[in-house]
Amino acid sequence: MDIATIVGLVLAITAIMTALILDGGSPAELFAAPAAIILIFGGSIGATVITSPLKVGLKLPVYIMQAFKTNKFNTKADIELLTKLADKARREGLLALEEDSRKLTDKFLKKGLMMVVDGVEPEQVSAILENTVDQMRTRHKQGIGFFTAAGAFAPTFGIIGTVMGLISVLKQLDNPAALGEAIASAFLATLWGLLTANLIYLPVAGKLKAKSEEEAHNRYMQLEGIVSIQAGENPRVVRDKLMAYLPPSENKGDADAKAEGKAPAGNAGRAQA
Repeated sequence: MDIATIVGLVLAITAIMTALILDGGSPAELFAAPAAIILIFGGSIGATVITSPLKVGLKLPVYIMQAFKTNKFNTKADIELLTKLADKARREGLLALEEDSRKLTDKFLKKGLMMVVDGVEPEQVSAILENTVDQMRTRHKQGIGFFTAAGAFAPTFGIIGTVMGLISVLKQLDNPAALGEAIASAFLATLWGLLTANLIYLPVAGKLKAKSEEEAHNRYMQLEGIVSIQAGENPRVVRDKLMAYLPPSENKGDADAKAEGKAPAGNAGRAQA
């Protein structure tokens, strides 16, 4: 599970509930107008479905689950694997990578290495893999766009709900005792519109975008490694090139080792060989 998503959601809900209690209210008051909740969720999602392909709307549960899951990437492990394959290719030739490639579970990495083994031209390998990443990002943008649009519609439906509630209030002018509660219920629709937009829709869109960029970043790193292997570059050069894709905090140990004239841990076994 993505701890950041869970912590952020809990923190936001806690802040809202605490502020409500400090203002003399009760969390139960948020659910005093079920009609407003139905209008906000049903209206915002319905309007968004109109603007999106049906298949995107049907994948709504999948997108939400993705926001709560971490990407299954281990960039450091991929760098070590590509460095190892670069060393093997340099010593035994590109055809020696066929068996290793078939064992890979990462479809993108497997596809790229198999094209290298099959002798596909470097330009074509790069073009095909870059197109694969571009298409992946396009698919991701559909989910991101869905939640972004829903985040724009939700406050508007909140206002619609408030207007509908105020119309009902005007019908009760002959009952002053009930006006206060009726007005409060009417404004709950606006509150729910703002809450769903800024606590659910827009945060999920932002999380999906961040995960998409993270995956694309990892794929471009793999692409760089595959092209370097095909070009027959020195394994140490390949490793140094790919380490640039890591954040400075994760790359610090490798840089410190170089500054001290020591071989990085990942190169120790190769140096002894």
